[in-house]
Amino acid sequence: MLKILIPTLLLFPISWISPKKWMWTSTISNSLLIASLSLIWFKWDFEMGWNYSNLFLGIDPLSAPLLALTCWLLPLMLLASLKHLSPEPHKRQQIYISLLITLQALLIMAFSATEMILFYIMFEATLIPTLIIITRWGNQTERLNAGIYFLFYTLAGSLPLLIALLVLQKDLGTLSMLILQYPNSINLHSWASKFWWTACLLAFLVKMPLYGVHLWLPKAHVEAPIAGSMILAAVLLKLGGYGMMRIIVMLNPLTKEMAYPFLILAIWGIIMTSSICLRQTDLKSLIAYSSVSHMGLVTAAILIQTPWSFAGATALMIAHGLISSMLFCLANTNYERIHSRTLLLARGTQIILPLMGTSWFLANLANLALPPTPNLMGELLIISSLFKWSNWTIILTGTGVLLTASYSLYMYMMTQRGPTPQHLLFLTPSYTREHLLMYLHLLPTILIITNPELILGWTF
Repeated sequence: MLKILIPTLLLFPISWISPKKWMWTSTISNSLLIASLSLIWFKWDFEMGWNYSNLFLGIDPLSAPLLALTCWLLPLMLLASLKHLSPEPHKRQQIYISLLITLQALLIMAFSATEMILFYIMFEATLIPTLIIITRWGNQTERLNAGIYFLFYTLAGSLPLLIALLVLQKDLGTLSMLILQYPNSINLHSWASKFWWTACLLAFLVKMPLYGVHLWLPKAHVEAPIAGSMILAAVLLKLGGYGMMRIIVMLNPLTKEMAYPFLILAIWGIIMTSSICLRQTDLKSLIAYSSVSHMGLVTAAILIQTPWSFAGATALMIAHGLISSMLFCLANTNYERIHSRTLLLARGTQIILPLMGTSWFLANLANLALPPTPNLMGELLIISSLFKWSNWTIILTGTGVLLTASYSLYMYMMTQRGPTPQHLLFLTPSYTREHLLMYLHLLPTILIITNPELILGWTF
């Protein structure tokens, strides 16, 4: 663990001491080294579930892929931000890089915490750098409004969790995940215990986000700069799923009867948000709503708690993290040239930027879960386990899959095909940096196909 955490913290002096012209190069190359190093977490000794660095930090097969994804994303965020930060003062660039490094360090500690209260503190601490990135580097004036939405939705959801954890500490005398995963004798028949169950999950359901408490997400995505959108879509939403998987193990037997309203909301949300995507005119908003739809599947999978659904949830979280981050990068390359997120204004760009058109095509195919992408594997595992739980869910999940394919193709056709408008004929060509950024998202997705066992969590 310290092999990654200490080099991550050493990125601070690198970014502050490096000469002005070498700052971006040295930070990106060093963070790429850390990302490559983080792949050693995939090397598992399956005899023992956990691998510790100390009493409070440990890694198991569920957190390893999420930790590797977190480390992999930092160099990609820096690569994506290079263009729109270049005109800014040097000091602001340094602060921006420092915020991203802080975010990575906090996320590493959140995903590897073995104590629930440490996880809670890190879960909350990730709010601060994300909020500063959205409000200080966002594009439009609504960024302050988006920041307030993001802050208050998350805080209102997670305060009950703190109380629930303190109650648990009082009853059991421990908050260690290693002990909590074993059955314990808590009295779960009173109304208070039902409120406690809801308080435990509410913070994670808001973070996922569950349909109904999802309104902060499109706002935050649309107003955030590219690095903010990438980290939100790829890792911060996964904090909710990871927290749910950790805590739901100890919430039985209440989950069987209490989960119904949340399951219905999650599955209904898949259809509602996919339908919203079909009517979107704003590219970033479309990708943000598609994230809500995918996370609805993950929420439903975690709530029914079968081995297949847990495996599917982990696989879909990792696959969605890579692909939605890539879609935001593609949207950003359009925005940097056209200075608008409106879909109609970016028509026919495939003729002018054919290689970028290929990346768009591959990203959209992965988003609609085309075989043999890991997205398909995650969705298949989740849909089949939901079908086993209740046959009626196939109608809703089937409609969701159909709508996902529809809006993914709609997004591709609207941005890439059709007659090219006059104002696009003099676009700047795509840079090698941008192509590298796309392929560094696609490469892990393709490599996972060869060994999906790495991202299937506890179950395989």
